Amino acid sequence: MQMVRQARDEWNACGAESSGAATQAHCKDLQSTKSLRGSPACVYFVRQSKSVRPQRIGAERLRKYYDALSDIHAIRGQIARGTEFRGYGPASIAASGFLAFIVAAAEARWFESRVHGLAAFLTTWIATAAVSVVFTGVETIGRARRVHSGFAREMIRSAAEQFVPALMAGMLLTVVLLHFDPRNLWMLPGLWQIVFSLGVFASCRFLPRQMFIVGLWYLSAGLACLAVGGGDPVLSPWAMGIPFGVGQLLVAAVLQFGYRKIDV
Repeated sequence: MQMVRQARDEWNACGAESSGAATQAHCKDLQSTKSLRGSPACVYFVRQSKSVRPQRIGAERLRKYYDALSDIHAIRGQIARGTEFRGYGPASIAASGFLAFIVAAAEARWFESRVHGLAAFLTTWIATAAVSVVFTGVETIGRARRVHSGFAREMIRSAAEQFVPALMAGMLLTVVLLHFDPRNLWMLPGLWQIVFSLGVFASCRFLPRQMFIVGLWYLSAGLACLAVGGGDPVLSPWAMGIPFGVGQLLVAAVLQFGYRKIDV
C-alpha cells in the first residue's frame, strides 16, 4: 500500500501536464524498477489516464448536443412567428357567434320583467366565453396538427402568445372593477370589446389581412357601448350579444375566405 501511495503522489505531480502516451511511458519506467515490479500502481495509472479524457469528451459532446437543440428550437420558433397561422377553425368561431346571439336573446327574454342582476350577467357571459374558448381551442389544436404537422406546437404557442395577454387583461380588469369600483361595472361590456380588439390587432400579423377589419369592429363597438351606456347600472344582454355575435361571424368569414384564397 505504501508503494501505491508513493506512485499516486508521483501521478498527481506530473499526470495533469502529461499526455496519455507520456503517462504510459512513465508507468513502464516505474514498472521496470524492482520496487514497483508486480505492484498494482501501473494498473491504477493506466485506468486514470484512460478514464479522464473520455469523461471530458463526453461532457463536451453533451454540451454541444444541448446547444444544437436550443438552436433548433429557436429556428422553429422564428419560422412559426413568420408563418401564417391556419389553425383557427371557421366552424367553431361561427358557432361562438351564433351562441352569443342565442344567449343574448334568451337572457333578454328571461329578465324581461325584472331588473337584470349583475351577478347573473357576469356569470352568464363568462360561462358563454368559456364554452366558446373550449370549442375553439379543441378545433384549433386538431386543425393545427393537420395543417401545420410538425410545426403545430410552435404555431399554437405563437398564436397564444399574441391573444392570451388580451384575455388575461380582460379577466383582471373585471376583478378590479368588481372589488374596488362596482359603480362603474356598467363599463364592462365596452371594455371587454376594446380589450378583445387589442388581441385581434396583435394577431393580425399571422392571419389574413382582412382580420384588421374585425379589430376595428370590436374597437368601434366597445367605444359605442361606453358612449351609449352613460352610467346606466342596468346591463343589456344585447350590449354583448350584438358586438360579439357579429364580430365572431366576421372572423369566421375572414378565415374562410382567406384559407380558400391561399389554397387557390
